[in-house]
Amino acid sequence: MARTRRYEVAASGSWWDEEDNRRLPAGEVHAWEQGTNQTVCGLSLHRSRLARFPAVAWADVLPESGGAADAVRRVCPRCSAVAGRRGADARPAWRRTNPRP
Repeated sequence: MARTRRYEVAASGSWWDEEDNRRLPAGEVHAWEQGTNQTVCGLSLHRSRLARFPAVAWADVLPESGGAADAVRRVCPRCSAVAGRRGADARPAWRRTNPRP
């Protein structure tokens, strides 16, 4: 059985949400997996000065989600290609049902 990957968020900035009393990502956001020191697209977290947000899921920073995306200015296109633009439980956009031999 395949392991489902869970992507968290790394961002170039942060802001404080008064309603939830927590720090949320701002600026340019990237996807990263816990336990690694780089983003999914290959940027080093330390050298790029990206802040980690392990409590924020990748699907929450997408503009169409409306979750923690209030101050997000840009979503990395390479990270969104790997991590997906939809939730982890979403089905693929298409599926081949009767492939030719």
